[in-house]
This record gives sequence, C-alpha cells and structure tokens, in this order.
Amino acid sequence: MFADRASILVAAGRGGDGCVSFRREKYVPKGGPDGGDGGDGGSVILVVNPHLRTLLDFQFRARFRAPSGAHGSGNRKSGRSGEDLLVPVPPGTLVTDEKTGERVADLVAPDGRYVAARGGRGGRGNAHFATPTRQAPRSAEPGREGEERRLSLELRLIADVGLVGLPNVGKSTLLSRVSAARPKIADYPFTTLEPYLGLVRVREEKSFVMADLPGLVGGAHEGKGLGHEFLRHVLRTRTLLLLIDSASPDPGRDHATLEHELGEYDEELPRKPRVVAMSRSDLGDGGTGGGPPFPLGGARWGGWFSSVTGAGMEQLLDTVWDVLERAGAGSPADRRDDGHGIAETKERRT
Repeated sequence: MFADRASILVAAGRGGDGCVSFRREKYVPKGGPDGGDGGDGGSVILVVNPHLRTLLDFQFRARFRAPSGAHGSGNRKSGRSGEDLLVPVPPGTLVTDEKTGERVADLVAPDGRYVAARGGRGGRGNAHFATPTRQAPRSAEPGREGEERRLSLELRLIADVGLVGLPNVGKSTLLSRVSAARPKIADYPFTTLEPYLGLVRVREEKSFVMADLPGLVGGAHEGKGLGHEFLRHVLRTRTLLLLIDSASPDPGRDHATLEHELGEYDEELPRKPRVVAMSRSDLGDGGTGGGPPFPLGGARWGGWFSSVTGAGMEQLLDTVWDVLERAGAGSPADRRDDGHGIAETKERRT
C-alpha cells in the first residue's frame, strides 16, 4: 500500500544525574568534591533518505525513543551521552506538531534533517558547586527530561512532471509506456488510487521523474473525488502535464475544469510551467496531428499522442524536456537516478 500520512511519538533521552563524590586518596583524607557530570540524553532526529518513497514503515512503528545519558561518577568522570536516534523519512515530508498545529519542518533536500525531540541536558556534579565558604557540597543536579512530542507526518511527492487529467484519460498508460513503472490500468474511472513514480529517459542521456496521480474531477479543490489527496502532491512537481482525452465531446471544457480546480486549490499552481497534450489520439479525430482545439493560455502545446500506437510520443517527451530545462535545474531525477531507475512509489526501496 502507498502510505502518505502518519502520526508518531518521539521521545528524547533523559540527561544523566550529576554525581556527589569526594576525592579520597592516600594522604588526602579530606579531598574536595570530584563528582562528575551526567551525560546528555540522545535526541530524535528525522533524516531524509532519498531511497524511501512512502511513510509505510510508520504504520508498523510509531514510537521512537532515544537512549538516556549515563550518570556521572567520581574523579570528575562525566557520564556517557545517549546516542542520537536517526529516523529516516522520504524526501517531501512535512512535519507538524500535533499539539500546536504548527508546521515545524519541510524536509525536501537529500541531506535534510530536523531535530524532532531534543535530549535532556545532563546534571552537573557536586564539583561545580564548591565555593570558598562551602567546600564540601553534598548535592548535585539531576538530569533534565528530554522532549516528548507527537508529530504528524505528511508526504508530498517530489517529481519533475505531474500528470494531471480527468479520470480515465490515459495517464497510467502513458507512464507505463515511457518508464518501468507498472500502475494498474483498466477502462474505468479512478483506476489509479495511489501515486506512482516513473523514471522517464529521453534519448538515453536525459531523464526526469514523472508522477502518475489519481484523476481530477470538478469540485476536487473542495475534496470531491480524491481531490485533496491528489492536489497536495501536485504542489511538489516542477512542471504539470495536462492530458485531455481526444475522444472527449468537449475537450475545451475538460481543460477549463483542470485549470479551474488547480487554481482554486492553490494560487501557485497556475503559475507552474504546463504542457497540454491530447491523449488517446487513436480513438479521437485528431490522430493525424494538428494544433490544439482550444486556447492554451500560458501553457505549451505537447501535441496529439497515443500511448498504444506510439504516435506523437517523441514530440511530447521532447516538449516536456524543453519546458523542464527552461524551468531550471535541480531535477529529482538528477538526485535519485542510481543507474537502475525508479520503478514505482508503492513500497519499493532501492
């Protein structure tokens, strides 16, 4: 299953107690205080692992506790600090404090990390409390408790290109044709219920990550269909590829619906670079090519194509690549491609 939400409890380690001790050696029967400090407790740190694709692991483990620091001892020996607990999360993870509702981290970069719970400080030994008038202090500081918080994790996929379209317009078929991903394909709406990622190669030396997302319907910005589940993933993509069914009785209306829902959900989405293409051209009247049958606004025209026959595919991918290059560097494909490619998001580790 594809898991993109999780709730976890993180608890940092407690600091070790300071020690009450006095120097006792031969010929030094009344040495001064020499109690050592307690070690600091370990922290819980969320660390981005670029090989993770989902939050599935957190469905089976939802509590993370770092070790505590050791107590101090005599001869000014400090206790050992607890080791930090590193918790791997996929890139694109949003972290929210459930108690306050504050978004505390947005982990995107491959080396991103966030201290989710800070370890408690170790207590000071009695050696720190000696004064000219109090030369034999018999008290030391206890270690402090570590932080404990409940956090909400939300994954928003990071991809170069996000496939946007009404249900059953051929998004999954396109992804399966141009990449190694194998999303479920069938001739009925809402076949895709979970996001998939595929690594698309353009003439061998070029590649980008494409995301197949659930179909968009009118009212999606209000949560209809899979509305919010779909649209929050679109926010992370660098470029949108809007697919319109060539066999649609009103492709202009379909295009207007997609643009409207994107803009209503987030005002930044209409500003993203966009490519519009007519899918399943083997079923419609535009299979021989030609220009767009409706105004594109600020989008680029990707042409008519068929994932079944392959017609128009090369032109489409070249157009998408050109738009990506104009959009700037920093492709997820550049960061993630390990020579084997990305097959699918569903519970796959590389």
